[in-house]
Amino acid sequence: MKRYFIVLLLLICAGFYAQQIPQAQEGGRGISPEQQAALDKQAALEKATPQLQITEEVLNLSVPGHTIGEATGVAKDSKGHLYVFTRSGNAGPARGSTASQLYEFDQTLKFVKQWGQDNYAASFAHTVRVDKYDNVWMTDEGSNMVVKFNPAGRVMMVLGRKPEAIDFLERYLERGDKRDNTPPVGGTGTFNRPTDVAFDTQDNVFIADGYGNSRVAKVTKDGEWVKALGTRGNGPNQFNTVHGITSDAKGTIYVADRGNRRIQVFDANLNPQKMFTNVAAPWTVCTTPGPTQYLYSGDGTGKIYKLDLNGNLLGWAQTSKGHGQSGCLIHELHCESENVVYKGDCSTWTVEKITIRGGGRATSN
Repeated sequence: MKRYFIVLLLLICAGFYAQQIPQAQEGGRGISPEQQAALDKQAALEKATPQLQITEEVLNLSVPGHTIGEATGVAKDSKGHLYVFTRSGNAGPARGSTASQLYEFDQTLKFVKQWGQDNYAASFAHTVRVDKYDNVWMTDEGSNMVVKFNPAGRVMMVLGRKPEAIDFLERYLERGDKRDNTPPVGGTGTFNRPTDVAFDTQDNVFIADGYGNSRVAKVTKDGEWVKALGTRGNGPNQFNTVHGITSDAKGTIYVADRGNRRIQVFDANLNPQKMFTNVAAPWTVCTTPGPTQYLYSGDGTGKIYKLDLNGNLLGWAQTSKGHGQSGCLIHELHCESENVVYKGDCSTWTVEKITIRGGGRATSN
């Protein structure tokens, strides 16, 4: 009898699923007309823009006793050492204890060391950045923390605070709360799934507080809270998944507003300046060094876009063809130069060096 019941249940579920397929194809759960219009607009823009010629090199990274997992973060220091922040731990669940690991490799890609081994903030890796002093900054989405290491690997600053089980016990058992009353924009000094950091000319730190809070926060180089800007939405000074952030030599801040398919540009006081809408859904942004800077943006589909700092699209390239799983083919970009970009990939667990040939012509934003 039990066997017949299971078979009947499976048939019912199969019938229900079959009924849902036409609805999805007809738009019930598929792409909305607005989303399709955005895709069509981007396709037309790319057709009118030169495609960059690139060479892709998957880096041979090996860590004794470990496997490189989802390579969500990639950055380099002034010595040419490579830092990879990965979701590769196995001593706890995602967003749990030691589920993320930060690795350093030298110029020859030889493993050097693991940074902050088993540290309190390593729960669910998101990005790693290296500032002009060779301090290494890891942003961990799961712990809601940003950690600054000095070049010797010592923890120098911690921003944010990790939620713990005791917080929920206190809230729901001791105080008797019935629902989560956390303000949607978060609080001073705390984050809700942060994603990235950038720095201005005065060494102020800008945190992309991106999934839960939809805002950008500014703190001083000493960690003092200055301000935060942003709420969830698609209007001015609003965001829908702040997934990356970078700055240029003048201290201008570029924010990857992924869900709204745009890059928002601010001055160092977080006053709005410009908006770029020609890079599909930006997962990550970085600026090149040198007297003439360029902005690179990466989309999860593996496309890279090159812009000047006025937002003119100079060219684009498709990466990661034939790698298998898609959707998170670019998670973080590091701009080494105008023609060399590194990308961390959380779909196929790889870090790539991408060499770009040719700059293309400008296409107006």
